[in-house]
Amino acid sequence: MKVFYTDGSASPNPGPGGWTVIDAETKTPVLSGSEKDTTNIRMEGTALIEAIKLAGNEPLEIHTDSEFWINTITKWAPTWAANGWRKKNGEIKNLDLVQELYDLYNSHDVKLIWVRGHVGTELNEIADKSANEARKNRL
Repeated sequence: MKVFYTDGSASPNPGPGGWTVIDAETKTPVLSGSEKDTTNIRMEGTALIEAIKLAGNEPLEIHTDSEFWINTITKWAPTWAANGWRKKNGEIKNLDLVQELYDLYNSHDVKLIWVRGHVGTELNEIADKSANEARKNRL
């Protein structure tokens, strides 16, 4: 089973952003990227999407400090999908990412694990640093 840690960053938020995927075995970034004008939420979601794509058909465990994305994919998106990607009180923000991540999550063997951010968890701290470096080194 592959184990990844992911993180995203935007500063200011919205503003330039970066994301990363860390291999838990090697404790190193295996994939990262950036966008010139984005949000922290979009970068966190992008990191999760890219981690699932990177794992291919291999079972995967992703550790993330984005409780928002875990809740979106496991709690809210099933209802939104059943309702034609609508919710009762307004638009679904970042719908493009929500739909892509939801489809990937449901078509792969993925376990999402929430970790508290910024409390010294080694691989989460490495992911945070790498996402910020990706943001700073954007094209």
